[in-house]
Amino acid sequence: SGLFVWRLRNTGIRQIPCQFVHLCHVANDRLITFQYFNFLKRMYVTQYNNDLSQRAKPKSDSIVSPLRELQQLDQEKKVVHKISPISSVHQPWAETSSRNELREMKSAAGTEDSVTPVGAESKEDRQWKEMKLRLDDLPGILARLSKIKLTALVVSTASAGFAMAPVPFELTCFLLASLGTGLASCAANSINQFFEVPFDSNMNRTKNRPLVRGQISPLLAVCFAASCGIPGIALLTLGVNPLTGALGAFNIFLYTCCYTPLKRMSIANTWVGAVVGAIPPVMGWTAATGTLDAGALLLGGILYSWQFPHFNALSWGLREDYSRGGYCMMSVTHPGLCRRVALRHCLALIGLSTVAPVLDITTWTFPVISLPINLYISYLGFRFYRDADRSSSRKLFFCSLWHLPMLLLVMFTCKKPVLEKEDKGDLLGESHERAVEIRLP
Repeated sequence: SGLFVWRLRNTGIRQIPCQFVHLCHVANDRLITFQYFNFLKRMYVTQYNNDLSQRAKPKSDSIVSPLRELQQLDQEKKVVHKISPISSVHQPWAETSSRNELREMKSAAGTEDSVTPVGAESKEDRQWKEMKLRLDDLPGILARLSKIKLTALVVSTASAGFAMAPVPFELTCFLLASLGTGLASCAANSINQFFEVPFDSNMNRTKNRPLVRGQISPLLAVCFAASCGIPGIALLTLGVNPLTGALGAFNIFLYTCCYTPLKRMSIANTWVGAVVGAIPPVMGWTAATGTLDAGALLLGGILYSWQFPHFNALSWGLREDYSRGGYCMMSVTHPGLCRRVALRHCLALIGLSTVAPVLDITTWTFPVISLPINLYISYLGFRFYRDADRSSSRKLFFCSLWHLPMLLLVMFTCKKPVLEKEDKGDLLGESHERAVEIRLP
């Protein structure tokens, strides 16, 4: 009996590992595993949650009225009328599709009576096109690149400064000074557009400029600016006098290297731009006299003050454009200061007009005759300051367009004749000589 018990113990101990492994296999086959539990959980959630269940609903057949069917047939006829005829079946699919596209483009270009849906565009309009420069379009493109209207205003103010100088009029010097000033202005405006291409593309007012649209290359724009600036400064320096040439070169530098980057940095750009606009009449005066006199500074001061109501009124209606372009203007960041500065310089025009006869540039009739137009622009400046709306700013801007030429014309008509000044100079010289003779023994 003892041997039997001993054998049972030995065989039981030996079979324990095998039995344990067998029980594990049975548990894996019969018991619920973790993966099976997760599967049951997902099935339960999808069955009792309507949001998670993805059931395809059959599409209901809509009942179409006979009138609706006739409209659909008419539309199908129109569409079929636009489709070009299909080529034969034995041709490959690539060849037939390409030929169909060519036929569609030819039919769209040739036939005018074909009905096209609203908002539809041809494939040529949607495709990218390379801008090709034509020689016939080049003068107009260069005129827009140089801002020909602004250049004409600059030349006219320089001519006014030349005409107001108290010296006899010389036609050759006048033509050389006007031509050199115009070339310098074209160069400055071209360089300005070259620097501001990424910013002009965001503004509605400047998005159609030649460099933004890619009508000319940046290299051509720089070459045009150099071909205008270098001869212009050389003409002013050698043909007129070095002082006028230095003022022209300084004005190009001030406009391109100071005013242009300041437009995106500070509102001080408006004051710098006003200095740029005030230099051309000074250049005209120096071209005629060769010196910087009080009369030249007075003409520059009139142009300086006139630009604030002109530009501030213009920028008030373009605030959204300047914001998209990233320009820091008074009308955008400091609207109250924009209106106050415009009103101040409208009133400053009255004071500057009164100083002209004091400096012996005009007669005393000039302040009297110019008072009504100066009061009118001051009144519009006050309306702009008080109302601060687009209507008042538009009226002030359009008034500034005719105010400056009118003021310069009145100033020229009231200019003191050159003969009177020469006679006064001769009389002063004779009296001085007589005094010297009396003093001599």
